[in-house]
Amino acid sequence: GKTLLAKAVANESEANFISVKGPEILSKWVGESERAIREIFKKAKQASPCIIFFDEIDSICSTRGMETGARVGERVLNQLLTEMDGLEELHNVVVIAATNRPDLLDPALLRPGRFDRFLLVPVPDEEARYEILKVHTRNMPLSEDVDLKKLAKDTENYVGADLEALCREAGMMALREALAEGNIENKKITLKHFKKAMEKVKPSATKELNDVYRRFLKKQELRETEKLSYMA
Repeated sequence: GKTLLAKAVANESEANFISVKGPEILSKWVGESERAIREIFKKAKQASPCIIFFDEIDSICSTRGMETGARVGERVLNQLLTEMDGLEELHNVVVIAATNRPDLLDPALLRPGRFDRFLLVPVPDEEARYEILKVHTRNMPLSEDVDLKKLAKDTENYVGADLEALCREAGMMALREALAEGNIENKKITLKHFKKAMEKVKPSATKELNDVYRRFLKKQELRETEKLSYMA
């Protein structure tokens, strides 16, 4: 959901899009991770207007002081902060990031001029899950006993990736059965396959995690209110 939202922003704004997965930045060689950050921003400036999207940014920008050893994450964070608001201004370059653990991010990253706007991408509700299931099953030979609306109701706390994995697993189960029976042509995916798939594919979202997100947003909104009051 978060990645698709970032791509939609780039598409609507007709800007170039650079997607970076946080863990891919990290290198065991000293200085390579920081160089990778510099190269990303260099490419973005050359291709402006451009959007840089950091996925799983908590993997490279966690709170300083938590690491031991070489502290690669701290060096990467410092380099990222330098690129975002250093001596050289970013013209027509927008930085967006996604994380499942906003509570782990270093506070310096959340100051004005850096990441100062926050958007919670909530867990899909029942209607949204139904639409997601329709997308992932549109090319699948479903049996008549598969009721996607009922399936959407039974998949509370499943996010988009979970539902995609659920449909894929149900399809693989049906395929394995068809191969064993020697009847691939007429095999359909039944409710039984989805029920078995749900035993393997569990929801990745929990009520506790959703509460963490809401507390984080409330904390940031409170900081913004205090800042405006101080300026007034």
